[in-house]
Amino acid sequence: MSPSAAVAGGGQVKPDGIVILDFGGQYCHLIARRIREMNVYSEILPCDASPEEIEALDGVMRVRGIILSGSPASVRREDAPKLDEGVLGLGLPVLGLCYGHQLIAHMHGGEVRRGERREYGITEAFIDRPVGVLGGMAPVERVWMSHGDTVFSVPDEFEVLAHTEVSPVAAFRHRSRPLHGLQWHPEVVHTEKGREMLRNFVFDICRCQPTWRPEDAVERAVREIREV
Repeated sequence: MSPSAAVAGGGQVKPDGIVILDFGGQYCHLIARRIREMNVYSEILPCDASPEEIEALDGVMRVRGIILSGSPASVRREDAPKLDEGVLGLGLPVLGLCYGHQLIAHMHGGEVRRGERREYGITEAFIDRPVGVLGGMAPVERVWMSHGDTVFSVPDEFEVLAHTEVSPVAAFRHRSRPLHGLQWHPEVVHTEKGREMLRNFVFDICRCQPTWRPEDAVERAVREIREV
């Protein structure tokens, strides 16, 4: 048994898992699929999930990290989907993708505004610091972008890890807290090393153990039906 494993009711070992908060992006379920392909459990919750709702998942998995999905919305609008600030207070690693990237920056006083032009499609990202989620990346990586708003600056407590011709802050991480952001979508196949980026987050940053198997979910469902 891995050192991170825990035991759920019925003597079943709880897998390590990643929570994905759904802000309405088209790739949310694809993110969950990519995580499960690594033999790590994933669960999707609404974007406004409370810290207590996330902690309640402890019954089925050990929550090791959180991913904020993309969204067609703009963080600059009053009616934009919000994140419960208490979620960031859980101390878990958080990775914001596209809208999630912009949201983390916005919540910490970064400058997010409409870009001079949209970035859509395969884009060259210039890796300024190949660390964290970008560990092992080449100086230039081909990534998939789909956004209108752009992060133009972040406070000094963040370090910029990558930029593009349009986005000055295309990737960042917080200097003292486990907060990370990517403007692009690592979950889609068009981001050539997207899976490696997600693996860096899941295994190197969140320290997940790849103990989950798809059949585990089937067995749990059967067990729950029998208990009814």
